[in-house]
Formats: sequence, C-alpha cells, structure tokens
Amino acid sequence: MSKNLKNNHFSDVVFGRKSIRAYDETCKISQEEMLEMIQEATTAPSSVNLQPWRFVVVESAEARAKLKPLLYFNQTQNETASAMVLIFGDMACYELGDEIYSQAVEEGKMPLEVKEQQLAAIIPGYQAFSKEKMNDVVKIDASLAAMQFMLVARAHGYDTNAIGGFVEDQLAETFGLAKERYVPVMILSVGKAKEAGYESVRLAAEKITEFK
Repeated sequence: MSKNLKNNHFSDVVFGRKSIRAYDETCKISQEEMLEMIQEATTAPSSVNLQPWRFVVVESAEARAKLKPLLYFNQTQNETASAMVLIFGDMACYELGDEIYSQAVEEGKMPLEVKEQQLAAIIPGYQAFSKEKMNDVVKIDASLAAMQFMLVARAHGYDTNAIGGFVEDQLAETFGLAKERYVPVMILSVGKAKEAGYESVRLAAEKITEFK
C-alpha cells in the first residue's frame, strides 16, 4: 500500500476525476512521491509484459521553458502544475525483455524454462513487426499506464489533465530522447487543483454498444 495514499474510495477516484487546467502553484510533488506514483501506474497491463511506457517528468523552470513552444494550448497547465509528465512508447521495448523475464524468474513468478520458451517466440516476433504495428502496440500499452497514472494521482490527492495537443515530432529530441525509438503518446499535467474541473457529458452506453 502506498504510504502517500490520500483517497482510497474507488467511486470518488474514478467518477470524481475531472480534467484540471489551473493548479495551485505552491504545491510541489517530491521526486520520491512522483516515482511512487509512476511505479503504481505501471502495474497496468501491457502486451506480453514488455512495459513499453517511458516517462519524462518536466518540473524545473528550464524544462518547462523547453516544453512551452511545443504545446499548442494548455500553457496554464505548464505554468501552474506541479509537473508535466511526458509519456512515450519505446519502439525497442523488446530489448528489455530478458531483464523483465529474468526478474520474474528471480522472484519465483515464472519458471526458467517458461521464460526461455516465451522469449524465444516473443523477441523475434516483435522484431518482425512493421513500424506501424509497433507504433500501435506501444501507444496502446502506454495509454493504459497513462490512464492508471491519472487514477493513481487522484488517490494520492492530486488532479490531472490529459493533453494531446503538442508538436509530436519534436518532443522526444527536445528532452534528449531518440525520436525514432521513443514515440510521444500524451502529456499529463499533475498537481493540486486550483479550481474545479468542468462537468462533462458522455454518450449513453446504449448508443455506443452492440450485442451480438
């Protein structure tokens, strides 16, 4: 259990979440707690557990200044949030496959022979993916971690806003990542809400669902 958990009420965490645009500028999230939230967020599922999500936490004035020209809108979030969390998908995530599966063996969660059998199939399979297919896989998986981060942050007493309006082809390089390997998925602002989020509407389940 997280030592920083402030809200463990499922309904409030999930259904009380709102997109926040203005934050309390005096609220700072320690790097220790940020890592804790990321660790908790990455209990999200991923394809064959290759965990392709990668995070860059923008918190300093210098880093915010670098991010500013890459945001189409959402400048208030960049200026007031405790941090802007950049989420990328690693197109070469399979390179960590052996490390991930070896850890599972060491912790008694997977027999060695199962690790060897699975990696023998998984690694060549991932290496054979087209760029488009790999892009889809890592973005789907990283989006699951992003959604979980938003809920985890709320459980820690913070609020968030998912941001998709940014200059995608410059984000990785601006923050020292290889753009061919790390594809931007989304940006999350996180901090203490200064104002309540807007109420929004959702389409009825009957309108978006078919039973066959």
